[in-house]
Amino acid sequence: HVTTSPSHFQKNTSNTLCYSLLMMAVSKTVALLVLLLATLATLAIGQGNRGGGGGTRVGFYRSTCPRAESIVQSAVQSVVRTNPTIAPGLLRMFFHDCFVNGCDASILINRTSTEKTAGPNSLLRGFDVIDAAKSQLETTCPGVVSCADIVALAAHDSVVLTGGRSWQVPLGRRDGLVSQASDTANLPAFNDPISVQISKFADKGLSTQDLVTLVGGHTIGTAACALFSYRLYNFNNTNGPDPDINQGFLPQLRALCPNGGDALRRVALDTGSSNSFGNSFYENVRNGRGVIESDAKLWSDRRTKRFVQRFLGGRGQTGSRFNAEFGRAMVKMGNIDVKTGRQGEIRSVCTATN
Repeated sequence: HVTTSPSHFQKNTSNTLCYSLLMMAVSKTVALLVLLLATLATLAIGQGNRGGGGGTRVGFYRSTCPRAESIVQSAVQSVVRTNPTIAPGLLRMFFHDCFVNGCDASILINRTSTEKTAGPNSLLRGFDVIDAAKSQLETTCPGVVSCADIVALAAHDSVVLTGGRSWQVPLGRRDGLVSQASDTANLPAFNDPISVQISKFADKGLSTQDLVTLVGGHTIGTAACALFSYRLYNFNNTNGPDPDINQGFLPQLRALCPNGGDALRRVALDTGSSNSFGNSFYENVRNGRGVIESDAKLWSDRRTKRFVQRFLGGRGQTGSRFNAEFGRAMVKMGNIDVKTGRQGEIRSVCTATN
């Protein structure tokens, strides 16, 4: 039994009340801070989607144009099934677009001295496919889907339709307003040394592993004799072939590209696999059967050779590794200097700014 004086009771009651009030105040403050942070996070996400500078995301058109991805896929599929050479063209288009002013469809603009007219892009194919997809999308959901996103989706579909593995494509890019032929000067070139290739990729935030992985896209497609015939007859003014070329492969290349012959004749970049996406490209590079010089150098330089070795082997585990890495690298490349929110625009037609 404890006897407490009235004054003591009042004092304890007062302390308890103060403590309770303090705890309520703290709780309310914490709750308000949590609410404020949540609100700021929501606003930041909204700003990223609408205000410029935010990133891309998977399912961007889920509510605004639900059929966007299937419409592009149908447009690509209808052409590639009858003309497989369009698939590598669409893949190269995405690469060449992203490396110049970011992934903003600046490569599609038709004007004097635009990116499309520059030498590195003169032989690209597939522009009609992009235009066809855009036309259908403008009928279905006008002013919603960017040409830049169509290019990204078309590249993905081209890989899948030729046997590669699918990946989720983040969307939400907007179209650029600038396209200049002079800006293509820094595109990776067919005769770049490895150090230059690494530097050009690094300038875009891409690693040496990304470089080797993305160049694996050469498993589909062809190159004109003009891009590599110098390796066959007078490499570095030696009056002889590039010593990196397999001696058993040299007669085959010379037969396809005779000295002084048709400079525009096309030769498979990955012998035996020009229309089939897989890791056989790396086997050809290892065996001295890389067609263009920049590809062949991947095996002779230790900085890139170790990544080539990762993708060597059959189509089992090694092939799966390449496919998985390729999708990851494509997503990474697809986010180079993207324009979102209020940056750029959504073009009505892909060949001209609004």
